[in-house]
Amino acid sequence: MQGWTVLWVPGTDHAGIATQAVVERWLWQRRGLRRQDLTRSEFLDEVWAWKRRHGDEILQQLRALGASLDWSRCAFTMDPGFSRAVAEAFVRLHEAGLIRRDRRLVTWSCALRSALADVEVEPRALTGPTALRVPGCPQPVTFGVLVTFAYPVEGGDGLELPVATTRPETMLGDVAVAVHPADPRYLHLHGRHLRHPFTGQLLPVVTDPMVEPSRGTGAVKVTPGHSPPDLALARAHGLPLLSVLGDDGTMCPPGGGWLQGVHRFVAREKVVAALAERGLYRGTQDHAMTLPMCSRSGDVIEYLLKSQWFLQCREMAQRAREAVTSGRLKLVPKFHEKNWKTWMDNVGDWCLSRQLWWGHRVPAYRVGVPPAGSPPEHPEGLWVVGRSEAEARAAAARTLRCPPDDLQLQQDPDVLDTWFSSALFPFAALGWPEETPDLRRFYPTSVLETGSDLLFFWVARMVMLGHQLTGRLPFSQVLLHSLVRDTHGRKMSKSLGNVIDPRDVIAGASLQELQERLHRRILDPHEVVVATEGQRRQFPHGIPECGTDALRMALCSHNVHGDDIRLDVGTALSYRHFCNKIWNAVKFVLAALEPRFVPQVPEEMVPQHPMDRWVLSRLAQAVGECGRRMEALEVHGAVAAVHHFWLRSFCDVYLETTKPMLREPGAGTETRRTLLTCAELGLRLLAPFAPFLSEELWQRLPRAPPAPPTLCLAPFPDAARLAHWRCPKVEAEVAAMQEVVRAARALRDVFRLGAARPPVAVRCPVEAQDSLAALGPALQALAQAGPLQLLPLGAEPELGPGWVGAPAGPDTHVYLCLRGLVEPAAARAQLSTRSRSLQRRLETLGGTQAPASHQQVAILRSELARLAQALETLDPPGPPEDPDIRGGDPDIRGTPAPNKPLPPPGGSLTTPPPPPASLFLFGDVSRAARSQLRVGGGRTQTSEVGVGEDSGHPGSAPFSPADLVQRPPDAGGIRELPTPRNHPRVPPKPSPRHRLRAGGGGRGGDIRSATAML
Repeated sequence: MQGWTVLWVPGTDHAGIATQAVVERWLWQRRGLRRQDLTRSEFLDEVWAWKRRHGDEILQQLRALGASLDWSRCAFTMDPGFSRAVAEAFVRLHEAGLIRRDRRLVTWSCALRSALADVEVEPRALTGPTALRVPGCPQPVTFGVLVTFAYPVEGGDGLELPVATTRPETMLGDVAVAVHPADPRYLHLHGRHLRHPFTGQLLPVVTDPMVEPSRGTGAVKVTPGHSPPDLALARAHGLPLLSVLGDDGTMCPPGGGWLQGVHRFVAREKVVAALAERGLYRGTQDHAMTLPMCSRSGDVIEYLLKSQWFLQCREMAQRAREAVTSGRLKLVPKFHEKNWKTWMDNVGDWCLSRQLWWGHRVPAYRVGVPPAGSPPEHPEGLWVVGRSEAEARAAAARTLRCPPDDLQLQQDPDVLDTWFSSALFPFAALGWPEETPDLRRFYPTSVLETGSDLLFFWVARMVMLGHQLTGRLPFSQVLLHSLVRDTHGRKMSKSLGNVIDPRDVIAGASLQELQERLHRRILDPHEVVVATEGQRRQFPHGIPECGTDALRMALCSHNVHGDDIRLDVGTALSYRHFCNKIWNAVKFVLAALEPRFVPQVPEEMVPQHPMDRWVLSRLAQAVGECGRRMEALEVHGAVAAVHHFWLRSFCDVYLETTKPMLREPGAGTETRRTLLTCAELGLRLLAPFAPFLSEELWQRLPRAPPAPPTLCLAPFPDAARLAHWRCPKVEAEVAAMQEVVRAARALRDVFRLGAARPPVAVRCPVEAQDSLAALGPALQALAQAGPLQLLPLGAEPELGPGWVGAPAGPDTHVYLCLRGLVEPAAARAQLSTRSRSLQRRLETLGGTQAPASHQQVAILRSELARLAQALETLDPPGPPEDPDIRGGDPDIRGTPAPNKPLPPPGGSLTTPPPPPASLFLFGDVSRAARSQLRVGGGRTQTSEVGVGEDSGHPGSAPFSPADLVQRPPDAGGIRELPTPRNHPRVPPKPSPRHRLRAGGGGRGGDIRSATAML
């Protein structure tokens, strides 16, 4: 829409660990087979079948969401072309000396039986003893305790050296005990040896300055096969390396023995019991610790010595760090830059090997030759790397200087980390390593948007490998959104049942449908029970149908630059109502256009009427704000700007002010053009966020030729082209008018006037009167008011009893005439009841500390203040008795009273009535007045008939609202504006019990009671 050539490439990765785990679980639950019961080829066939059934769910969700992806370029990391790119990248990095094979300690998941990258390990802080369930262990395991036991000193003199550990089961792999060289407690043990109580091996006591004497006993057991610090210490002192844990997490000490094949955490209890039997156990104490957990399986991470392929990241990380510090790569929000620099400064080598079957096989081959032909300088076990086996064979032949056919090559059974192939996506999806037209045109890309939790899993690796393999950064901006959680702030998990499928929000789903779908998932029985209950609590009535556009706007409305996002289906439902409002607004616009209406180019419109100028100024402001927010990658701000224009400016204000004008025959041509302009440009502004609704409505609007065939190709609104619409002066004038409207509507709400349209008077500075006069019809329409009077500050005539006021800005007050609309006694009782109810709610919320409760308390206090003011208005009793006005047939002619100041805001509704000539009845007689009044000859006659009815009295004339108006002798600068035609001054069927009688006789009424009722 802005004229750019845009490409958004869809794609998915193969999710090696997760996919293999779910397929293995499916095979076991449905067919009773384990992976080891199948050949590798057979198992991969099962995985591909699973991928065909379920692998496109993400893409289907994106289609349902209306994502504008180029589906013809859809990429999958296991596709043949992508697989070639993965092999090419591995070979190039190996040739550059960045990838090599080494035997090191790796983070190992016993549940997955695979190595993991360091970023896939989640540290869990424990403050003390904590029982956790561990996969494969029959009972919960207590962590957060420190076990102390003693090693006897060799020599028979009864000495011992106590050590403390959180992992007593690994003591079978101890090769030494280290102490600080200056620790006086152990100076006498320097150079001595300890006897292992189970294996009988002699363990040397070594000194090392890295030992902290204040921790534990000050003596550290050295287990290089299962601890990175111990491995460094063992290599520094030339100690042997010993492993006692198998890949599956069971014990495998050298020589077998009584713990062979026992689960490591079951063996922990057995080791402690055996130490106690030998008199070497010294106690247990609580211990705060950090437990490394596998983010994939929930297993406790172990450190195992393995020969794996490692990628050296130090140099690449420094270049990635410099890209951010120099500004060539921008991270949004900016606070992520600190974590980026810290991670790059401390990055280690990346273990690429994964002990899986699903994924890209490592393109490395172990070379074997017949013993007779093996050159002595090239021992067996040589590894070569190649894009294919033929290339690897040729490389091995050159290295060994022997014929290729004499060599035996065996490819590494491991696969590469999924994130390695995903890191190539920005350029591999465009055809790399071939120099394709797409690669030349679209690489490097512009913006990457992803979750902040993937900053190091994916973003950092894309930057490092992209720059290393292509010489250019893969993108210039990264937008990192907050973690999306459920309504209660929990991370979404299938096992909790709180994962929301966007298609369910779009189309709706009953609780039964959600749970049937849940039971079709491959979950453990315990997880199914927990997830079922979680769904029942979160969606007791299912998920309501919200539609695509509502869901899109709900997602885009969250501030992704801040805290975690709590996704609530209720937010999508509220945006469904918003979309419905837009539908009705455009429907109103279409109905307002005349059959012969000729549209013009929206940007060329020059409005004259103040409300037309105001709404177009607001539209231009929304366009500018939306553009600025999108450039800053603040999508929530852009959505808020569009939402505010449509809802607060166009629908709530402008549409309401046009209704009276459009009912005038032959009027409102400029208004109709403004309506169409706002609708057409507003839909273009809305299109990126709600494409389906916008396209459907835009196609129905008349457009000036030449018009594009689809909204997607219509030009996006440009703030520069709409700058001539900006009018701050008119916006300020309308803002002042809206303050008056708010004050008037607040008074209406307090006294619950319903459909009545009371007269309104506004006292304001003289300089504001011209703008309010021009905006009078709009004010009356928005405030649901009758006739409008503008009172300058210097002229304050008496309007009579029954007026109530409220401030509406500096030096501005608004007054409503409530005569005939409010009965003081009934209103006082009603307001008192409401006040007591609000007071009880306020007392209930008084002890709550939640932020939402604070907001509710503020609202309740504001409402109580309004009710208190209204009660003060109704406080005075009836007016004092006037001896000149009594029962019978009174003479109400009297003389005009001198001008008195307006009653202040909150003034009495039952103040004594003025003389008859000062009585103001501004057209709206209300539900409470049903008698027909005729003014003439200085007498007021009455009969008990409804307003507008023929009284049957001789000489009676048809009722006219104008008959009820008597102006005071001096209007004092009052300017009265007419009520719009569509605002009926007399409600149709008032209640019979509110009929009034003025004068004596009959049923004993008098003018005072009638005035009090009015």
